[in-house]
Amino acid sequence: LHSERGCRRAARGAAPFLGLAADTEWGVGSVSLSTEAMKINQNAVLQGKRATLVPYTSAHVPRYHEWMQSKELQRLTASEPLSLEQEYEMQRSWRDDADKCTFIVLDTERWSGQACADEDCMVGDVNLFLTDAEDPTLGEIEIMIAEPSYRGRGFGKEATLMMMSYGVRNLGITKFEAKIGQENEASICMFKKLHFKEVAVNSVFQEVTLRLDVSDQERRWLLEQTNHVEEKSYIELKLPAGMLET
Repeated sequence: LHSERGCRRAARGAAPFLGLAADTEWGVGSVSLSTEAMKINQNAVLQGKRATLVPYTSAHVPRYHEWMQSKELQRLTASEPLSLEQEYEMQRSWRDDADKCTFIVLDTERWSGQACADEDCMVGDVNLFLTDAEDPTLGEIEIMIAEPSYRGRGFGKEATLMMMSYGVRNLGITKFEAKIGQENEASICMFKKLHFKEVAVNSVFQEVTLRLDVSDQERRWLLEQTNHVEEKSYIELKLPAGMLET
């Protein structure tokens, strides 16, 4: 069973994390979600200590397509292989659709100072999906660390925390869910360390659903965990290199 996500992620698929992974100046505050809200990140760069999040552009597609030829990633993301052109269509969907927010995860050390192009520093991706039309404050979060050498080094954890903080600040998210394959113990362990609680097990889809309700206490904790993150303009960073999408 595949959703409108174009067979990239199953409607009931696992959050594919592969391996363990006070207000700051970044963010513009919580806003109500609208038909354009998920495009709010199209010029946002979130730079952390290990991971940097950048918008998913067409320049990232060939590398992403290469990742998704992996049988392991297809299995863990409940995905079917796509052609390169289908992958470009998927990227346009993730950029334009109002119920999706996605970032590509880069290696901060390699990428900072423009030491290498985005596509040479790509580690994985992190996504938020609105899955309940009646509750726009609920976001399903997925994290994928596609590069095997980056698993177990904290990239997934930091990228997930940054995406959660971005969702709370900018998208009005107050509840998170993660659907994870039962065999993906590393991902389940990581989300539990991020205060998610197991709320359901689906034996048919062989997945666990974890949930976090963002109370005032959880919000303070989340912002403390991400107070080192800097938000920058993707246009200003990439325009000189001619990388900006029009």
